[in-house]
Amino acid sequence: MTKMLQHSGYEEERLQRVAELLPCREVQAGMLLSLMGQPQQCSYPSIFIYGHRASGKSHVMQVLLKELELPHATVSCVECVSVALLFEQVLLSFFGCDAASLLPRSPSLSDFVRIYRQHCSQTPAKQTRYIVMEKAELLRDTDANLLPALLRLQELVDDNVTIILLSEIVWDKFRPNTGCFEPLLLHFPDYSKGELQQILSQDKHPSYSAEFYSSYINILLGVFYSVCRDLRELRHLAALNFSKFCEPLAEGKVKETDTHKLWRNIEPHLKKAMQTVYLREVSSLQWEQLQQMEERECGALRGLSAHTHVELPYYSKFLLIAAYLASYNPARTDKRFFLKTCFSYKINKFVVDSRVAPTASIFSQISSLVTLQLLTKVSHDDQLDAPKYKCAVSMDFICAISRTVNFEIIKYLYDFL
Repeated sequence: MTKMLQHSGYEEERLQRVAELLPCREVQAGMLLSLMGQPQQCSYPSIFIYGHRASGKSHVMQVLLKELELPHATVSCVECVSVALLFEQVLLSFFGCDAASLLPRSPSLSDFVRIYRQHCSQTPAKQTRYIVMEKAELLRDTDANLLPALLRLQELVDDNVTIILLSEIVWDKFRPNTGCFEPLLLHFPDYSKGELQQILSQDKHPSYSAEFYSSYINILLGVFYSVCRDLRELRHLAALNFSKFCEPLAEGKVKETDTHKLWRNIEPHLKKAMQTVYLREVSSLQWEQLQQMEERECGALRGLSAHTHVELPYYSKFLLIAAYLASYNPARTDKRFFLKTCFSYKINKFVVDSRVAPTASIFSQISSLVTLQLLTKVSHDDQLDAPKYKCAVSMDFICAISRTVNFEIIKYLYDFL
């Protein structure tokens, strides 16, 4: 049941809407509202919110600011790679393009404060203005005076403005050696298993009952909760594996209430899916294809590697072919086979010119091939500057891949010359 937020400065209907959008984060939202006070009041200069990834920090702040219609500027410290972009984003959000255009090419903190003071004197704040800094830990890599200045920006610009820093690390790792104004601290704890169950169950599939989807989430958390507490990752895994969970139901073999049979069917699949937790090198489509191929392995394709039917990117196929040749041809033949007149010419002239964008990087797919177990790392873990890999596919597989790109690999294998 949704807890009701209460605050004398806002309408009950708005607060009820906020509470509905923030399941299991009503306590933190209430504490933030208490710190922020009423819209017309002068708020505390700076608030520091910290907690692990996917603990609801950004979501809570954005819901509060948008639903309560509070003036704000949201700045991503990842996107703002320079202080110029940071200053421009703040001025643009509060005062429009005219103010942002007054910034010089390489603005200093003094330029930003001067332009801000100039415009806020013309349009004084009727409500507290909020500047939300996401991924604030990146501010530690900027000029030493930037963070202390932001923490006391309210005093510098003489405006009712509050800085809200969102970070995954604690304040003790932020505090400059020279000292600074201390912000108010607010911690966002990780979601408990019950809270994750409640949140993920809201994503129920329209074709199935809420109870059925909730039982699926319960099974999913039973497998993954011990190794993963990340809400976004768990939501991705839930969407990725739900179709497999529904297979016996779609085939008419079980009913929605046969939880034990559904569990027995999905358990092996979920244990295999644990290999992809936090890995984004393998897309959802590639993972599904890999599982389908492993299932076919016990059938007509038993003698052929199950990976044969993985639909790799066109560029990655040539990378895998090159890896196979380098793995199984003698080292003394490298110069013979990889000269421009032979294999590398085939890659550079036929592939790049006609099929692949010039900006594509052949090395960007190595991690994907390793995750799919098509390449294996043979160098030591401490050998970071020049890692070595070996192709781990069969002859039948590489021949099948070569046929899809019209490449006659037999002509480049030393054993067949």
